[in-house]
Amino acid sequence: MSNEPPGATPPQSHTGDARNQWVEERTTFQRVYDVMTGVSEYTTASDIADRASCSDDGARNALTQLVEMGIVEKRDGRPAEYQRNEAYFRWKRIEELAREHSTETLRSQIDDLIEEDEELQARFDALDPDAISPGAFEVTAHDDVHDRLEALSRWRSVRHDIEVLQQAVHRAEQQEGSDAGDTASA
Repeated sequence: MSNEPPGATPPQSHTGDARNQWVEERTTFQRVYDVMTGVSEYTTASDIADRASCSDDGARNALTQLVEMGIVEKRDGRPAEYQRNEAYFRWKRIEELAREHSTETLRSQIDDLIEEDEELQARFDALDPDAISPGAFEVTAHDDVHDRLEALSRWRSVRHDIEVLQQAVHRAEQQEGSDAGDTASA
């Protein structure tokens, strides 16, 4: 599951036509928003301006609006720094899942992830991925260590996805209840 809006991320790997098209078709505000969807560590407005192909002032103006909207967090300093507001993007993802999927579909996805979680618990003989120290791996072969680290990363993602889906089920149930109330009062 990705938190990124589809098609919003700027074409970082392309320096040619795709990036030029992105700059031409999106406003400064939209480009700054696009960039900020991927900024998970505090970053200066100047760096964001470079990534968004805009002026520093244009980036700061857009960032001020995004902070006011709760989409971006600001850390004061010289210079001020900005990062995406993880809580906003988590909320947005939950709302999207609740709107686009039935509670039955969401519960089915949760069941599948819980099964995968149980398999990972059995594989690592632990209840939580954070209880596993990579230094404790008895295997020294690089590929085996890589596979285990990848499995631990996946396990953390499974746990995160279960939480998000559970919140989406709760939100979908609220929406269904409110829709039923709207129908009954009509």
